[in-house]
Amino acid sequence: MMNQANTILNNVFGFEQFRESQEAIISNVLHKQNTLAIMPTGGGKSLCYQIPGTVFDGLTIVISPLISLMQDQVRQLNELAIPSCVLNSSLSDIDYQNNLDGIKQQQIKLLFLAPETALQTNILDLLSNCDVACIAIDEAHCISEWGHDFRPEYRQLNRLIECFPTAVCIALTATATPRVREDIKRQLNIVDTSEFISSFDRPNLFIGVIPKDNPYLQCKKFVEQHPEQSGIIYCQSRKGVDELTSKLKLDGFSVLPYHAGLSSIKRSEYQERFIRDDVNIIVATIAFGMGINKPDVRYVLHYDLPKNIEGYYQQIGRAGRDGLAADCLLLFGYGDTGKIRFFIEQMSNEQEKRLANVHLNQMLALAEAEDCRRTPLLAYFGERSVKENCANCDNCTGESKEKSDLTVPAQKFLSCVHRTGQRFGASHIIDVLRGSSAEKVLQNQHNLLSTYNIGNEFNKKQWMALARQLIQKGLLNQEEQFGGLKLTQKAADVLKGKVPFFALLQQPVAASCHASKIQSNPGDQKLVAILKVDRKRLADEANLPPYAIFSDRTLNEMAYYFPHSQENLLRIHGVGQAKLDKYGEHFLALISDYCQQNNIDEVANTQTASKATVSKSKSKSSSSSSNASSRSAEIVSAYQAGQSIGSLAEQFKVKSGTILNHLYRYAQDGHKFAQPTLLLEQSGLSQGQIDLALAAFAEHSHERLKPVYDALNEKVSYDQLHLLRIYFVNQLAE
Repeated sequence: MMNQANTILNNVFGFEQFRESQEAIISNVLHKQNTLAIMPTGGGKSLCYQIPGTVFDGLTIVISPLISLMQDQVRQLNELAIPSCVLNSSLSDIDYQNNLDGIKQQQIKLLFLAPETALQTNILDLLSNCDVACIAIDEAHCISEWGHDFRPEYRQLNRLIECFPTAVCIALTATATPRVREDIKRQLNIVDTSEFISSFDRPNLFIGVIPKDNPYLQCKKFVEQHPEQSGIIYCQSRKGVDELTSKLKLDGFSVLPYHAGLSSIKRSEYQERFIRDDVNIIVATIAFGMGINKPDVRYVLHYDLPKNIEGYYQQIGRAGRDGLAADCLLLFGYGDTGKIRFFIEQMSNEQEKRLANVHLNQMLALAEAEDCRRTPLLAYFGERSVKENCANCDNCTGESKEKSDLTVPAQKFLSCVHRTGQRFGASHIIDVLRGSSAEKVLQNQHNLLSTYNIGNEFNKKQWMALARQLIQKGLLNQEEQFGGLKLTQKAADVLKGKVPFFALLQQPVAASCHASKIQSNPGDQKLVAILKVDRKRLADEANLPPYAIFSDRTLNEMAYYFPHSQENLLRIHGVGQAKLDKYGEHFLALISDYCQQNNIDEVANTQTASKATVSKSKSKSSSSSSNASSRSAEIVSAYQAGQSIGSLAEQFKVKSGTILNHLYRYAQDGHKFAQPTLLLEQSGLSQGQIDLALAAFAEHSHERLKPVYDALNEKVSYDQLHLLRIYFVNQLAE
């Protein structure tokens, strides 16, 4: 089955090889082993159920929390000729019924449902009559109460799983701490050997933090560094979103707001306009973005401090999902900390309150980090950074800062942790050090300790900063549930004076914005602009987001290699057979015209060619080739027997253009059609128009349609020219 999966990866999705962990995850699922996949945002999670869903004979159910995510994936899958649908309240009655009919008639490969919908009695009754092969649970951290986005309805999904005991289950998430991962595995009956954890690092993201000084001017400067690019700006409050949006609009930026105070219709409209490149910037609360699959977001700006690292990681993860460089900037002001702590204090549940404070302190440790920012970010997810210098954050690329010898204050703090029994949080330790008369200090008789009232050289904020540094540098471990601090072996060495402790008491973070040095656009930018204009036009005509046609990375590669043939276009990342059939001719024409006008030659795509050669050595290639040729022969035979192009497209569940391509290749191979005049009749053109078109083919050659299209003053459509070209080539074979 992995041969089939590889063929689908190449021919349908247009990718040459699997990314990290994808192949192992897909193999595990195809072998019907319940699986947990932990992969970074933009790491290719969706392929881990989309490919098995295409391979399996039965239905794959995908559980997802947001309508926008489901709609986006359904559009892209259908564009790749993988029959998919969604059942939710956003559909019209007619569309809903059509989708129901498609499921009943076993025409659908992937069905997307919200967890609440999946558990409805009528939906379970519908699915009980289907051959359910796989259940995929996206955003699986929502299952766990320890996850940052716990949703109770996710807890009930075991009811769905129990209804289909033969279906394999795959749970996927980008943000799960070790504790959350264990919870997911326990609830979904996933063994440790079926847990796959990819690196949480996103090396293409530049991570920066600057002091929040004049936030609007800082924001404006940052946005100006990314002209005409897509970006997301996150604010804490609805009011902040509206105010910032108004200011940016006044300054001429293409921007829209997004928050829970807007009607669902407005939110949906604004999100759609952003996805379709009708607007460049979305200013939003954290209500925006979960599940957004727009791959070409070039920057994320946090105007306010996020509440926790999981939220921050998920939000910056919406940038650079195409693998190209993107910038992430946080405006860090301690005033934001006070606002967050105020909201935390409003919580009635003491355990939730403690956990929220722990998460906030971890976020502050990242914002105050003096070394590589990826170190605390990855450590939060239980991953150790393999590099001391990532070369793509402000601390690693900026000037080194002078650290102070804080050995004595560190010893005071660590000693106080030890003397209070290693079970209290940082706030209590600081109260003891500063001689507080707080009830908790007196109740525990910590006012009698030798460390009581020995720490008045720092205020509470400074001591908290030091505590975070001690945790970050591994001298203290913080218990997640209650926030209690415990000493490590490293702490013992500092306490005994064997090792000094150097740090920055309050991190003076980088003073200016930074744009990533990684080159995002290697291709000819004039050609990229031309390709983007036509991509947008085609997307609007098909009611699709532009990236569903081709991603920015794909267009950049086209504008770098300048492919002149279908074979070489297939070598471009993201171009599979389905996309080639639909758009290949059109984009090849644009590239060829640009090269002719600018005297540019095609660039040999040697790296991709070598990968293609490797691929051909695998058995999957011969399987794919035989499948393709037998299908082509079946289509030609049916056409020769009198079936129309429209009926063949419906029968084989492809576009009419795909059928025409099979017929064209048949003619190119020198074969003859029994009734070639049918091609002329099906064009719907008059005899005079046909004669002019055939004369244009004779003059300009049949290799490319655009010169013929232009010669006929654009009065004959490309679909009609496809038919006439087949007839023309058929006549040449005589």
